[in-house]
Amino acid sequence: MKKYLTHILLFFATVITATLSGAEWIYGSSFLSGMMTFEQFKEGFWYSIPFLGFLTAHEFGHYFMAKIRKVSVSLPYYIPGWLGIFLSIGTFGAFIKIKDHITSKKDYFDIGIAGPLAGFVVSVAVLIYGFSNLPRDEFIYKIHPEYHKHSGNYREILENPENQYEVMTLGTTLLYTYLQDTFAKPDLVPHPYERSHYPLLLAGFLGLLFTAINLLPIGQLDGGHILYALIGKRAFDVVSPTALVLLVIYSGLGMFTLEDFSTVDRDGQWKLLLQFLIYIYFVYLCFSKIFTNNSYNWILALSVVLLQLLSSMFLPQVVGYSGLMAFGFLLGRVLGVYHPSTFDTEPLGWTRIILGWMAMIIFVICFSPNALS
Repeated sequence: MKKYLTHILLFFATVITATLSGAEWIYGSSFLSGMMTFEQFKEGFWYSIPFLGFLTAHEFGHYFMAKIRKVSVSLPYYIPGWLGIFLSIGTFGAFIKIKDHITSKKDYFDIGIAGPLAGFVVSVAVLIYGFSNLPRDEFIYKIHPEYHKHSGNYREILENPENQYEVMTLGTTLLYTYLQDTFAKPDLVPHPYERSHYPLLLAGFLGLLFTAINLLPIGQLDGGHILYALIGKRAFDVVSPTALVLLVIYSGLGMFTLEDFSTVDRDGQWKLLLQFLIYIYFVYLCFSKIFTNNSYNWILALSVVLLQLLSSMFLPQVVGYSGLMAFGFLLGRVLGVYHPSTFDTEPLGWTRIILGWMAMIIFVICFSPNALS
C-alpha cells in the first residue's frame, strides 16, 4: 500500500486544486478573494471531473499499453497546480516513469500513441455532451448580473464597440468548431468572451489542446515517438528540429516590432532594448541543442528573430501566440529535439502506419493557434 500512497495523495490533491480552478473559471473570481462559497466550489467538479478524466485516460493509455508491451512503468504521478493569484487550470499535468530502456520502434509507437488516442476520445465525448446540453442564457446572467441593465441579447452587448470589457477568451480548433456546429443549438452557443465560464466546454477544449501539444512531432513527445517510428531516424532528425523552429517562429511573431523601436520614448528605449536582448537569448536557448556547434545555434536564433521583425514590417496583421514559447524552451532546451535510436528493423505494419498518420491528422484538427488570450 505504501508504494501507492504517493500516487493516491497526489491524485486527490489534484482533484481539489482542479476543482478550485474550475470554480474560479465558472464564476470569474479567485478563491483567495473570500467571495467563493462552498456551493460554488462544488460547481467546480463540472470542470475537474471531465478534465481529470481526460488526463487520466491519457496517462493510463500509456500505462496499460506499456504493460501490454511488457515495459516496466510506474503509475501516473499527478501534479497539482492551483496558483490562486490568477486563473490556472488546476494542474501541471501528470506523467508516468518508464523504468526500462526501450529499443523497439513498435514499443515507442504503441506506448506513445495510446495516451493521445485515449485522451482524445474522452475530450470529444465531453464536448459532445457539453454542446448537447448547453444551459440557457440565464446561466450567464447569474454570473454577470450587470448584463441585466441592458435590454436584448447579451451577445449584442459584448459586440458593441462602445462597451469595453477585459476578458479571457478561449481559442478554437477545427474539431471544436465542427462539434459546436453539429451538436449545439445556435441560440445557446455562448459568446466567445463568455465561453470559459462553461466548465464542460473548457475541459473539452483543454483536452483537445493538450492532445495536440503532446502530438507535436518533436523530440520525445508522443508525436515524436509516433513520427520517429513512421519515418525513421534520418528523416526525423530533419523534421523534428524544423518543427521546433517553426513553433518558435510562430510563437514570437509580433512580440517585438520595428515600430516599437521607432515610437518608444528615449527613457523606454533602454528597457525595450534589454527586453529584446533577453528575448534573443531565450530564442537561442530554444535552439541550443539542435547543432553541436553553438555558432550555428546562434546564427539560427538571430535569423529567426530577424525573420520575425521583417514579418512585423510587411505582415503586421500576422501575430503569433506567445504562450507556446514555453513549450519551445521545454522541448529545445530541456527535453531535446532528437529521438533515442532504436535497433530493430522490423516494419510497423499497415495498421500502425494508418493509426500513426491518423494521429497526425488529430494533431492538426485539435491544434489551436491562439489557445488563451
